[in-house]
Amino acid sequence: MSSIRSTKSTIRDIASHAGVGAGTVSRVLNNHPHVSDSTRAKVLKAIEELNYRPSFSARQMRTGKSQVIGFITDEIASTQFAVNIIKGAQAVAWDYGKLVLVVNSDGNRAIEYEAIEMMLERGVDGIIYASMFHRQAQLPDSIHEVPAVLIDCFLPDRSLPSVVPDEFGAAHEATEILIRKGHRRIGLINLGGEAKPAIEGRLAGYTAAMQAHGLYDPDLIVHGGDEGAGRHGYASAMKLMKLTERPTAIFCAQDRIAAQAYRALHELGIAIPNEVAVMGFDNHIDVATTLSPLLSTMALPHLEMGQWAVEYLLSGAGEPLEPVQVKLPCPYIERQSI
Repeated sequence: MSSIRSTKSTIRDIASHAGVGAGTVSRVLNNHPHVSDSTRAKVLKAIEELNYRPSFSARQMRTGKSQVIGFITDEIASTQFAVNIIKGAQAVAWDYGKLVLVVNSDGNRAIEYEAIEMMLERGVDGIIYASMFHRQAQLPDSIHEVPAVLIDCFLPDRSLPSVVPDEFGAAHEATEILIRKGHRRIGLINLGGEAKPAIEGRLAGYTAAMQAHGLYDPDLIVHGGDEGAGRHGYASAMKLMKLTERPTAIFCAQDRIAAQAYRALHELGIAIPNEVAVMGFDNHIDVATTLSPLLSTMALPHLEMGQWAVEYLLSGAGEPLEPVQVKLPCPYIERQSI
């Protein structure tokens, strides 16, 4: 029999084609157990031959579920990091039979607020808000109307669950790796700008590791300015190399900072890693894998944060979520700079 193609078939059309009642078709569509195998097979065959697609709006009215998760970002959807964070979120959502609707605000708060309202109007099953860098977020109270999870950010009152990188743990591990490699004079070029939790966490992790081994020296720490994109890395590396007892390793709190430190060391004729080792942070592929030698770095867990956020969002089956504040480890990516 040749297939009949129609995008406007109804449940009654399916019933007539299969020779059953409309109620039986409805039970098959809802996977009701009280349908015989032979009848179910006839209905499924009719559905295939008529190319029937259930009405999305009707299903939403019946179940109260849109099967859609709203995903709002400030800038992450336009960066390299978006690949893994959205990939992780989408993979878990797909396992639950959900679609992810992504809105990129480019940091425009008015767009973020409007996007949240539009998603609420469309009855999304939940909202995820992701930030490009670890920071405090400002979101409207209306986001509490549905289950919501934050990625790489948090609310001042911690009233929504969030997942962020373990800044302290990663910086501590990075410093310990350098110490295990035999380095005793380890410089830190820290972040600048608005990334306050990252600035404080990475400084604290480095400091704790150095103090634990009796190696702490405040002269080895250079704080970044507000230039962004790691542009202070060059001047900071130059400053460290002018110390009477200069470092044999530099921990850069961002891969872009490390790239600028490379430039300074190359200009000074200092070989990496034979004379000075360099450790980065972020695992920014466009930076870490284009430097020579390739940059060893701590990777931000973007894939894992995306996975965790959707898994936790959907684990509550629409019920209010406990506002847990989760920190995920940052894996060490060993390459050639240490």
